[in-house]
Amino acid sequence: MKGTNSKFISAKEISFKFKIPYPTVNHYTNLGFFSVIKRKGNIRLYREEEVKSRLDKIFRWKDEGYPLRLILKMLKNAR
Repeated sequence: MKGTNSKFISAKEISFKFKIPYPTVNHYTNLGFFSVIKRKGNIRLYREEEVKSRLDKIFRWKDEGYPLRLILKMLKNAR
């Protein structure tokens, strides 16, 4: 994991900041693209820098025509 100074972001904030639908954030979480780092009640929190980095790659590879299942494998191999 990255340093301890990481900023956390909620699923709702991801949706707003990166202009993707909230159900898409849930779908990506369920597929394993994002890791929930901690919870505050019903609110899932993610590392903002990890989400941004992964979304950049997801959007680029989707534009190149890769399916989500293959993108997930590519992300896991890039760790």
